Amino acid sequence: MSGNEPISPGAALSEMLEKTGMSRKELSQRAGVTEKHISTVINGERGISTSFARKLGYVFAAEEADTSHWLRVQADYDAWQVQLKAESGITNEELAILKPLHEITGYFIKRGWMHNACGDAEKVVQLRSLLGVSDLTLIPHITYNAAYRAQLKGNITVDSCVLFAWQRMCEKETEKIVGSDVAPDVDRLESSVPGIRNLMSAGFRDVVEGLQRILGECGIAFAVVRNFRGAPVQGFIKQTPGKSLVMCLTNRGKRADSFWFTLFHEIGHVLHGDYSMRFVDFDSVEDAAERKADLFAQDTLIDRQAYHDFIRTPDCVMWSGIEAFAAREKVPAWIVLGRLQKDRILDWSQYANQIPRYDLDALVDVDSKESRVEGGA
Repeated sequence: MSGNEPISPGAALSEMLEKTGMSRKELSQRAGVTEKHISTVINGERGISTSFARKLGYVFAAEEADTSHWLRVQADYDAWQVQLKAESGITNEELAILKPLHEITGYFIKRGWMHNACGDAEKVVQLRSLLGVSDLTLIPHITYNAAYRAQLKGNITVDSCVLFAWQRMCEKETEKIVGSDVAPDVDRLESSVPGIRNLMSAGFRDVVEGLQRILGECGIAFAVVRNFRGAPVQGFIKQTPGKSLVMCLTNRGKRADSFWFTLFHEIGHVLHGDYSMRFVDFDSVEDAAERKADLFAQDTLIDRQAYHDFIRTPDCVMWSGIEAFAAREKVPAWIVLGRLQKDRILDWSQYANQIPRYDLDALVDVDSKESRVEGGA
């Protein structure tokens, strides 16, 4: 940011709270506004209105921050935003892109990749640098090789700007993964499948740590990432020459059985070479590559012939029978249950409480140890 940049209203208010030792809750009580209102001002989502400036003037009169002070802070910042917009060539069309990106931009701010308490023009400038584009309106015209191959198939709805930003998020989340400079080794990955399979009974944190270790040894930087509206994807694979292959999975629905199916589905894509530089695996897409990856996942989790024999018995609808079959296959019973539900042999509601949930909000980032995601199966 330039030296001529004035302090934003949100930053000014935040500094005043810090100076006076006043909490947002106390300010909300003193000013007669909601705590959410104060947070949106501090976060740069709204400015300081004349009415709110008057209230702040009363609250902070002892600090010589009267109504005119707060109005001047807002006016100076508004004028700078107009200047920034003009100097940076920001159009109304580019500003409009911020709306669908609101959710993922909030996550970027939370992760420290963007700073908060600023106006829309400044957010556009930050996003340009983060996403590597000179204008956000160019995003829909950028082709990432295979990344958009599924966009026009099936009944999925994709926002190209959200998807583009989501891919950048995947890249950022894997930047610090140990072994990120190790070239991918497909043969080693194939031989590591049994070891990966053995992680299924562990808690979610141990699962992620184990996968990052094993896949890292195969030259794959792995992370479990959030999904956002507009990017209905299962996974992301990126190959950069001379670097590790990046593999990211979303955790939609939080079902442990779905997570493991998706993981082996993506591993299947890698083993089959179904990617070229970048590959986005969308939900609800059917083609030969997807069916082949599905079969790989199914057969890796449960022996094909053993499963077909099992579903011909009455035990397949009984929990005791499912547990016994799972023990023979050396998988958790909920893996078998998920397969039976997917194949409509059982209803999705049957034994639903037996399937663990993997919660990203409780995991701790394995590399940075920043509070991000934990959970237990």
